[in-house]
Amino acid sequence: MSLESYLRAAPKAELHVHLEGSIQPPTLLTLARRNSVSLPADTVQGLREWFVYRDFLHFVEIYGAIASCLKRIDDFELITYELGAELARQNVRYAEVTTTPIMHIHRGTPHDIYFEGLTRGRERARRDFGVEIVWIFDVVREDLRTARAREGADHTLAVAIEGMHDGVVALGLAGAEALGPPEPFAPWFERARAAGLHSAPHAGEHLGSASVRGAVESLGAERIGHGVRAIEDPQLVALLAERGIPLEVCPTSNVRLGVFPGLAAHPLRRLHDAGVVLTINSDDPPLFNTTLNDEVALLANSFGLDVAAIDEILLNGVRHSFLPAERRHALEAVFRGQMAALRAEHLEPATGK
Repeated sequence: MSLESYLRAAPKAELHVHLEGSIQPPTLLTLARRNSVSLPADTVQGLREWFVYRDFLHFVEIYGAIASCLKRIDDFELITYELGAELARQNVRYAEVTTTPIMHIHRGTPHDIYFEGLTRGRERARRDFGVEIVWIFDVVREDLRTARAREGADHTLAVAIEGMHDGVVALGLAGAEALGPPEPFAPWFERARAAGLHSAPHAGEHLGSASVRGAVESLGAERIGHGVRAIEDPQLVALLAERGIPLEVCPTSNVRLGVFPGLAAHPLRRLHDAGVVLTINSDDPPLFNTTLNDEVALLANSFGLDVAAIDEILLNGVRHSFLPAERRHALEAVFRGQMAALRAEHLEPATGK
């Protein structure tokens, strides 16, 4: 038994993982073949070599090619169910999964097909693995001066509101930050919050601290996807800490996409020491050759946090989820009890203090 075994066994919640980016290479090959989609590689190893990114726009291009392999209800059910199985393998009990409805509409897949598959997959995952999956529907950053972009934002908001009784909990904002700062999207987020959806935009990944500030001030962000570039503005860091606005941190993703040159330059530890609330996440795990358990291990191995600090970060995944308050408190109590038992089983007394 060891710290590593404890962290792998510990219960977890994940708040930043993309459905389309969670597809494992063997499944992607199956989907491509049955839907007659040609990919640049036709082996698992070939796909892993394809998943080497020049920059974020190249990543988006590959992401779009992956999405083109999804066409039928069974496709969406399969990837949701397999995500549930992978989450269960890592002792994840609850996940808020980001997905992009308009991407599939633009590829000719009606929303009814897309969402029926998601619903079937999440119900099977809950039944078979005890994993609860809910959805964050993200608006794609585009130039809102174009009708296509406005219609895309309108569609995403409409289906998010419509899906609130079937697991949609929040509106997100994703895509290349250079294509759309947060502020112009404020009307959509205002309507989303009025309807009872939460606000969880990406910001401060490939653009600097101004993107994070805009998400907080204009979109009413309750959590920030990534947000790590906030470190460039000490006043913003203090604001995030004061307001308790969590960052959904994905270290390996940040390195693989060139946000930071390596983990040694990553600001996770500095943000933590400044009192910013952090959660730990995997983003697009097979695309970055990582898992949530791998990201949790980095908290100890690369960022030097002790067990108590890591436990608090894991608990933040529950505390700052969009579960109703009563369920949130109950799940946190379950996690605390399980963590205590696992510490006694896996850790030497001196390590567990």
